[in-house]
Amino acid sequence: MSTDTAPDREVARTSNSFLRDVWTNFMRWNINAIRNPFVVVSSLLQPIIFLVLFTQVFGNIAGGALQTGINYETYLLPAIAVQIALIVASSSGIGLVDDIESGVFQKTLVTPMNRAAVFLGKTLSELVRIVVQVVIILVLGVVLGAEVATGIPGALAIVGIAVLFSLWFLAFSNTVALITRDQESTIIAANMVQLPLLFVSSAFLPVSEMKPWIQTVATYNPITYGVDAARAIMLDADVMEVLDVTAFGGIWNTLVPSIAILLVLDVILGAIAVYMINRASSASVQ
Repeated sequence: MSTDTAPDREVARTSNSFLRDVWTNFMRWNINAIRNPFVVVSSLLQPIIFLVLFTQVFGNIAGGALQTGINYETYLLPAIAVQIALIVASSSGIGLVDDIESGVFQKTLVTPMNRAAVFLGKTLSELVRIVVQVVIILVLGVVLGAEVATGIPGALAIVGIAVLFSLWFLAFSNTVALITRDQESTIIAANMVQLPLLFVSSAFLPVSEMKPWIQTVATYNPITYGVDAARAIMLDADVMEVLDVTAFGGIWNTLVPSIAILLVLDVILGAIAVYMINRASSASVQ
């Protein structure tokens, strides 16, 4: 009986790069979304209902509080764009919990893929959904009578604001998902934060028309800054009421502080989410 061993063979290793890992996960989450169109359609349907109902039912009443000579469709559309970013971002954590419960999360962690690339690909997939849905709602809003004073470049800038705004809530949603590891709890937590924050912000009415305690809450509410930045671009005007900024002139008195606050939030909550993901990853592979 021969005891010869087989000649050493060169082991074929994968040549995955960071970008390829990002692309792999980006495509996986996009395919998941295509296979479950209910999530995509329902996340778009709610803002459309808000846009149509609020403008048709409350347009005359709420429009009287504007005192700016613009129609309510134009005033509301930036808020609806931000609301889309909120809804898609809140579903991010739900998708992560689904991966955890089905065991896909643990299986992904034992692959040679870069863990940062895993979540970057997932995030990019969700940002694509936000971009597509905000574009759709902007077109629909224009059809209903809204006007973008800054034109197509302004519309693209509003999409950018929606993406920038979504990042902090996306990080928050994933952090909640990693803490609760339960879909129902994640959905409840996201809804508890999402809807109340929308109503105590500048989304639907000018802050100056609200009660004093709501004005105080609106000042510390991130949604106010997302909506104000998008609305400033929509109207090509300084619209910020919660902060008295005059150093930059015109529209920039709203854009500079709003974008700065959103960037700080994105960095802080993004860092917390990365910490939680690394912690969960280490625990899952032990």
